[in-house]
Amino acid sequence: MDFGDQGNDDVEDGQRSFFGMIGSRIGKQRGDAAVILHTREALLLLQNYEESGQGWFWSADAKGRLTYVTDSVARLMGRTTANLLGTAFTDLFLPVDSHGERQRTLPFLLTKQSKFDDMPLRSAFEGDGRWWAISGRPQFDSDGKFTGYRGSGTDITEQRRSAEDASRLALYDSLTGLANRLNISKKLDTTLAACSQQQRSCAIMLLDLDRFKQVNDTLGHPAGDALLKQVAERLLKIVGDKEMVSRLGGDEFQILLPDIEDRGKLGDMAADIIASLSQPYSVEGSRCIIGASVGVAIAPFDGLSSDDLVRNADLALYAAKGNGRGRFSFYSSDLHTAAEDRRALEDDLRDALVRGEMALGYQPVVNSKSNMVTGVEALIRWTHPERGLISPSVFIPIAEEANLIWKIGEWVLRKACEDAARWPGDMRVAVNVSPIQFANENLPKIVAHALAATGLAPDRLELEITESVFLGDSAETSRMFTALKGLGVRLALDDFGTGYSSLGYLQSAPFDKIKIDQSFVRGATVPGSRNGAIIAAIVALAEALEMETTAEGIESLDQLDLIRKLNVSHVQGYVYSKPVPQAELLEHAEAGSWTIKPAGPARQRNDRFSLFRKVGAIHDNHRYNVVIRNLSTTGAFIEGILDVPVGTRFVIDFGEGQLVTTTVRRSMKHQQGIEFEQTMVSDGNGGLCTRHRVSPYLIAAATQPTTSALALPSFTTTSDWKAA
Repeated sequence: MDFGDQGNDDVEDGQRSFFGMIGSRIGKQRGDAAVILHTREALLLLQNYEESGQGWFWSADAKGRLTYVTDSVARLMGRTTANLLGTAFTDLFLPVDSHGERQRTLPFLLTKQSKFDDMPLRSAFEGDGRWWAISGRPQFDSDGKFTGYRGSGTDITEQRRSAEDASRLALYDSLTGLANRLNISKKLDTTLAACSQQQRSCAIMLLDLDRFKQVNDTLGHPAGDALLKQVAERLLKIVGDKEMVSRLGGDEFQILLPDIEDRGKLGDMAADIIASLSQPYSVEGSRCIIGASVGVAIAPFDGLSSDDLVRNADLALYAAKGNGRGRFSFYSSDLHTAAEDRRALEDDLRDALVRGEMALGYQPVVNSKSNMVTGVEALIRWTHPERGLISPSVFIPIAEEANLIWKIGEWVLRKACEDAARWPGDMRVAVNVSPIQFANENLPKIVAHALAATGLAPDRLELEITESVFLGDSAETSRMFTALKGLGVRLALDDFGTGYSSLGYLQSAPFDKIKIDQSFVRGATVPGSRNGAIIAAIVALAEALEMETTAEGIESLDQLDLIRKLNVSHVQGYVYSKPVPQAELLEHAEAGSWTIKPAGPARQRNDRFSLFRKVGAIHDNHRYNVVIRNLSTTGAFIEGILDVPVGTRFVIDFGEGQLVTTTVRRSMKHQQGIEFEQTMVSDGNGGLCTRHRVSPYLIAAATQPTTSALALPSFTTTSDWKAA
């Protein structure tokens, strides 16, 4: 039986109306006048029902071709009854598969001569997006031969739209249109189940907006909602797939990334997200600046279940926020210990000032042409009684989160002014002011009190302020600048060019100096880098506004040469000096003018991280315990094996599936300099990690009883080594 045939051989002559056929048949069967009258009344009621638009009727012959359809419905479909009669009934509707319905198809039911009720079908005609609930009954003659179908239909478009809206509200965030927590949780469960069966990877990113609360507090919740919409748009531009980006609630978002485990690619994406979300926003006529922190976890390395993966991504996000915000962090098992350490450090930090554990170091700021020191930057140092020296990058974020930064910041300001007042000459001291301090209306009073108590001339104090204080360009910000400048102190714009920059506020903010962020400096001498052009533009801008410039983080002589050629007025970095204590600074200052001869490596080198980390070195199926003393993206310095020939190859096992093939390039008794076959990548928190890891699936397969040992590269170099 062919319901797709477009012919009309069996269409009844004259294409009699549905009602005419019924009336004729009944009239032949029952000649009684009362019955005929009753039947005609029924037909009129059916006709009125058709005309009301509440429903319609149809009939088809044994080949599935229309023999009757209500005129009004034909018109709604953009056709006439004459156009539709003789066409296949199935051609009126889109196939079930095209709109995601899980049900038996209309052609299947017609072929089986089965009855059906209220089957939801969508109109197949262009421009007609209606949905119909179709019912039909097979018809047979007196001999039991199938003669076709008769049925009805009703318009369910509004019900479908309401159901779709309800479904969308249940699965999508009403503000941003992104998937909501329930939706992305289901997707994550489904994706992880498929990845587990097929031994594939899947990454998730959790991100949290920095300083979003300030937008709500200063501009109101409607502005906050508008900002969240723009955040969603920026995320979609980077990720691409709308179904993989979700808003969990508030200012929290999650991104699902199936089949990605390359931490180099994931780190680049996380960095792009942070950079994009940190660019200024325009909301209701106000300029807003926020930031973002990102935590990344990857299955199967960091968890197999959705609960484990989300929990570990959240722990990585906590680490990213704890290390200064505006960062990303990959999950590692060390983060559990780090979280405990962080809580312990917070407790110890509360009493560090009282116990006298804090001190200031002063890093010289040098005139780039004369090599003469014109000022210093005060840098806080914390010497923990058990852990020793702790980096400010570790404890300052803890202080900010624990609401200790105001107390510590006030101490730094007072101590720096007190020390500087003892220096002969007019050397300036620069003190960092955090956005939290800047937002406190008492800051001008604290600064004035420190100056008055120490007798330091106001123009010898320079307050370094980051661009993040320009959130909203509020009137409070302008009043704060006016109050500080009224004291006679100098103002420096710190970390210029890190993503918040706008020429607009430079027109009104009374800065005396622009500090060029070290990220531009460190890449400026790399062939093909555009950083030099950016630095030149910053210098030209500063000169036009009659501001000084300082380049931060200069460590090599080639960097210094470039900075001088670009007319940067001042330099700060290890090429001149590390921070020095007050006693050493006094010795230089009392000797008269302080001039420093630059010294350092000729060229910029890859960043090296000094550390003491135990790892495994594998060679010819032997595993040696060694210690890494320093680490860079391209190699490391290890110790622990005696007399290893140059050219020997190792596999270094950093743990957690991190294996990297290396070659010995230098060997000195129990110490070796090794070069990595594949470069390490940033872990987002100032450390390094391998780009790829050995999958737990592979490890599990390799350690089955039927398998020997985990296959590792085979090396032929031989020597009589001994553990050092």
